[in-house]
Amino acid sequence: MQIFYHENNPGDCRLRHHSREDYSPARLHSLGVLFYNFPSLLPSSATQVEVLAETRSYGHRDEIIISPTIMGSAYELNIRQFYREHMHEDEEIRYILAGAGYFDVRDEEDKWVRIQVEQGDLLILPAGIYHRFTLDEGNYIHAMRLFKSQPKWTALYRGEETENNEVRKKYLEARAHGFPE
Repeated sequence: MQIFYHENNPGDCRLRHHSREDYSPARLHSLGVLFYNFPSLLPSSATQVEVLAETRSYGHRDEIIISPTIMGSAYELNIRQFYREHMHEDEEIRYILAGAGYFDVRDEEDKWVRIQVEQGDLLILPAGIYHRFTLDEGNYIHAMRLFKSQPKWTALYRGEETENNEVRKKYLEARAHGFPE
């Protein structure tokens, strides 16, 4: 797992954009972001994912492959949409089965923190956190998406309406008071 501040320079979002300033896993947890590594090639990893899903009440799942080969002409449009800053009213849970990419989340100072995800990584973003996603230069990711209820992919793009969203307000309150261990 690599976590660092995004350098905020223009250019291809799939590039690393490492600011040379690392960000600790403990600080990431203070944003409500949870991160696990369950190497997908180990048989025990499937059990670990199942236990986590049961413990956190993730009753639904699917898999997605994002790549130009699979998505064809829709690929570039999807990458641009995924990279537009947004939040969800539900947790976003991704278990990376193959490939790699980056989740960027906003910290308490509204700076972008980049989280590199690779095969075996499982990331949980809390409801209400502003984030965005992109692949790395390999242009491929195969991920399992887990959901508490029926799958929803509604992105609420950052703006006045999302700032007044009840889920966003609850997130900010939880971040201010500390997330449970």
